[in-house]
Amino acid sequence: MSLTRRQALKSAAAVAASGFAKPAIAANEPIRVGYLPALTGPSSSTGIGITRGAELAVKEINDAGGVNGRMIELVTRDTQSDPTKAVNAAAELVNQQHVDVIFGPLNSGESLAVVPQLARMKMPQMHPCWVDSLTDPKKYPMCFRDAPTNQQIGGAANRYVVKVLNKKKVAVISDTTGYGTASVNAYVPMLKSMGAEVVYQGNIDAANPDLKPELLRMQSAGAEAIMPWSVNAGFLSRIINTRGDMGWDVPIVGQTTLGSGQTQALLENAEYWAKVYPNNFRSCCFDAHGKLPERTTAFVERLQKAKIDMGDTLLWWIALGYDGPRMVADAVKNGGGTKPEELVAYWNHLKNFPGVYGDISFTPDQHNGYPDDEVVMCKANSLKGGAFNLAPGYSA
Repeated sequence: MSLTRRQALKSAAAVAASGFAKPAIAANEPIRVGYLPALTGPSSSTGIGITRGAELAVKEINDAGGVNGRMIELVTRDTQSDPTKAVNAAAELVNQQHVDVIFGPLNSGESLAVVPQLARMKMPQMHPCWVDSLTDPKKYPMCFRDAPTNQQIGGAANRYVVKVLNKKKVAVISDTTGYGTASVNAYVPMLKSMGAEVVYQGNIDAANPDLKPELLRMQSAGAEAIMPWSVNAGFLSRIINTRGDMGWDVPIVGQTTLGSGQTQALLENAEYWAKVYPNNFRSCCFDAHGKLPERTTAFVERLQKAKIDMGDTLLWWIALGYDGPRMVADAVKNGGGTKPEELVAYWNHLKNFPGVYGDISFTPDQHNGYPDDEVVMCKANSLKGGAFNLAPGYSA
């Protein structure tokens, strides 16, 4: 029987008060990684892709003998794209499953609820969520981010619209999730500081079947570019389809899911994907010769050997998922063990961890580990095997 929210929070408070003392670990006991993806619900496109990478990493590590003789066990709970369910699942993973570390949640809306909870429970956590407030070494000393922040993501997209495309009148739209609203609140001031005029700003229910009234408002206001912020492929595809049906020739620039295979599958016309420029990452973009970086190329070969589908997802999601368990394994192998203080001490001094998604570094005062120059924009309609060509204006 699943825990109620009241039971979960009561249990979480009890563990936090006790300081989360753990019994001694036998040398051959598994390393239990609590994993919180959204595998169902409106934010599941991210979770499905990341999970493919995470499961591959665990299999490779265990097939090679584990970490110091210990296997990694991925203890997965589907958050169903729901912050309340994510809170309940996190409490169960800590209190009943006695995991050593948490990887996730994978969406900011869920992490906004879970990060403070795990901090109270003194549970080490790694997450890839972009909302800026989700890492703070003083408030959340055991929480680390192995992905960019909203400032990095929004900065790349905003610079592309204003400096490269030279568009000064911008429409910014998101869904009503915690991630969507936080992104709009962060990016609108950034655009204005760059001299852009935000002629439309809105947070719309992702389930809204008719977005034409919103796009007509944008058009009437003179918008020269649309910037959507959502991980919901259905919502994003409706924006693209509506622009296409209107015959409105403006670029769409924003969240990475704009370029996902799930979004592509929902397009009414393949031509509608033209002039759609999502965020992406240099590690998962082709150079001028159509080649991926050497490390990524080797990873893709392993994905193909393992027969892991990339046609309906993004390569960077799979790469991010692959790096997560490996960062846990690295900390256990080189940091001494799975005690919370051992994992945190190791990550606090991590330098250039060689991830497929990107090289990650942390310090005691900086738990955001992703390098600025890896965040780029790409061409959605160049999608091939989960990777993309860089958007016009970028050098390879």
